[in-house]
Amino acid sequence: MNFEDDLPLPQLPDPRETPLPSIEPARDMSPATSAFEVPRAPGKFVPEDLRAPWGWIDLLLFVLIATAGTFVLGVLVFLGFMASGVTMSELRASTRAQGIFNVVSEVFLFSGLIAYLALQMRLRFRAPFWRTIGWRQLDAGAFPLAFRVLGFIAGGFLLALIVQIASAVFGTKAKLPIEALFEDRLTAALMLLLAVLMAPLVEETIFRGYIYPVVARSFGRGVGVLVTGTLFGLLHAAQLWGGWTQIALLVFVGLALTYTRAVTRTVFASYLVHLGYNFTVSIGFIVGSHWLSVLPRSS
Repeated sequence: MNFEDDLPLPQLPDPRETPLPSIEPARDMSPATSAFEVPRAPGKFVPEDLRAPWGWIDLLLFVLIATAGTFVLGVLVFLGFMASGVTMSELRASTRAQGIFNVVSEVFLFSGLIAYLALQMRLRFRAPFWRTIGWRQLDAGAFPLAFRVLGFIAGGFLLALIVQIASAVFGTKAKLPIEALFEDRLTAALMLLLAVLMAPLVEETIFRGYIYPVVARSFGRGVGVLVTGTLFGLLHAAQLWGGWTQIALLVFVGLALTYTRAVTRTVFASYLVHLGYNFTVSIGFIVGSHWLSVLPRSS
């Protein structure tokens, strides 16, 4: 007896009726592009350095947050001064207290804006912060990286030299509001440290990293350079009010920094130029004031 004859044969599927599994094309899962869709018109190519996941609504929201944050942080720092025993009349009368107030407020504002952008990249767009906001490596060139870094810093030195000469020839002799922050040795030193250690990092991240890509993506790189550079200069207009030549020169600096960002396609390059510029101006002030021993006085 053959028992195999009593066992049912398995029913194999007919290959003509079996649907083939669908195969989806592989997606690019690079850190900078896997978590978001780049806003762009259909069929329009967007260069990699302009592929920012944020848009005009995000820029407007950032401006509102920065404006409100300036006011709120000013109030909080003021309350901190009051809690430490500094009265309103003492704050108004003391150049040092006013300088420290401005430095502390600016440090908190800078830190808060960078924290907001970092959280936006991580939580909303699920993307790495520094690369997404434009801090890419310098392109490989014929010279070692160290020489290229020094070259951009030297470019900042030359930019500062041009601006200082033009300011001395065409500038105003009127007292500028920012000079009040340099009437005290301690506050002058704090302002110079802020200008070198923090301002280039934060300002490049905001202007060349966050604002420029949206403008350039919408209207082209030329308009992006013009608009971003002009905004950068006008943002400092309150500190230089009355010195119209100085304001125009700072707009020129903003254009130069944004042009550097546009050509190199990385915020790192414009940061190096900005760092070299601020460092040169700061050293020039230190030397010119005999190591902060001869400072401008209130008139």
